[in-house]
Amino acid sequence: MNLQHAIDTYRGHTIPHVRWVERRNTWFAISGVLLLLSLGGLLFRDLNLSIDFEGGSRITYAFEDPVTAEGVSSVLAEHGIDDAEVQIVNGEAVSIRAPSLTGDETTDAETLRRDLAEQAGVEPVDVNIEDVGPTWGGEISQKALVGLLIVLAAISAYIWLRFELKMAIGAMVALVHDLVITVGVYALTGREVTPETVIAILTILGFSLYDTVVIYDKIRENLDTQSLVGRLGADGVIDLSLNQVLMRSVNTSLVVLLPILSLLLFGGETLRDFAFAMFVGVAIGAYSSVFLAAPLFAILKGRELRFRQLDQKLSERERVLDGRGRRRPRHRPDGDRRTAASEVEAAEAAGEAEAEVITWRSSRSRT
Repeated sequence: MNLQHAIDTYRGHTIPHVRWVERRNTWFAISGVLLLLSLGGLLFRDLNLSIDFEGGSRITYAFEDPVTAEGVSSVLAEHGIDDAEVQIVNGEAVSIRAPSLTGDETTDAETLRRDLAEQAGVEPVDVNIEDVGPTWGGEISQKALVGLLIVLAAISAYIWLRFELKMAIGAMVALVHDLVITVGVYALTGREVTPETVIAILTILGFSLYDTVVIYDKIRENLDTQSLVGRLGADGVIDLSLNQVLMRSVNTSLVVLLPILSLLLFGGETLRDFAFAMFVGVAIGAYSSVFLAAPLFAILKGRELRFRQLDQKLSERERVLDGRGRRRPRHRPDGDRRTAASEVEAAEAAGEAEAEVITWRSSRSRT
């Protein structure tokens, strides 16, 4: 493939020629490796839950005099706080995560506030000490889990009614795939899981499902063309459908990813937590829609009796043509949009002509 052909393919002037279903074992192997890494991260590294989920005290303040994390830790140690996490944020503020100071007889919050303010060259009132209980984070997690189950059930029902059960199964597997890998990335990178992360993960479901529905709709449309199915078989029709909508899915995902990337690079700390989960989830969702959901549906669809019989007939036809020295390819190598469109039109025309012959024969038998 030369550069001009690649540009034409990206712009949608030509349709790529990739046998997605034939290479499904490769795609499944890639997904399997990603899932194993994610599950390994969850089992051996755990998630870095924020203070909103585990509870504790959050101390934040800006500083006028230069301070270091080691210097702040020494002040905390003087007050009996040895296991605090100290971060210097953007070189202008301090963020401290410490065990809860409420009910701690060894630590005087006001004295700690005064010492930290003196070190930073600010007023004690500028040091914000906030005590957070784990109940709020637990409630958010519980509601998020309930919402996730409801969303999965509703999506499954919609795809089942709109398309068919096999497509609903493929979509659900892809969604679970996306969620596990996204959460696994957090475990592997050690990035803090905040309430914004939970919101972003739930938002990912919609973006992941969008590409899947677009692809499934095109597959259903082509599978309804009986003459096209008769010539290409189920796998060939699914390959053709994926190639037809591939650039649409790629461009849609890029349009979503670019603004998220700008938030990830230039947004504030809260926006970065949200953007990181969104970026990982949308990227994985775009991958799973093409490389997982559609090939999985091809496997389930290929188990139907009529498609097994059709595939057997196509194989026999190819053997006969191969024996005569003029094997006909099931896929056109040029991948031109006009070629693919004319192929569909020709298949539909053949189906209409066949229907007219059947109608003519039935009318003639009645006369």
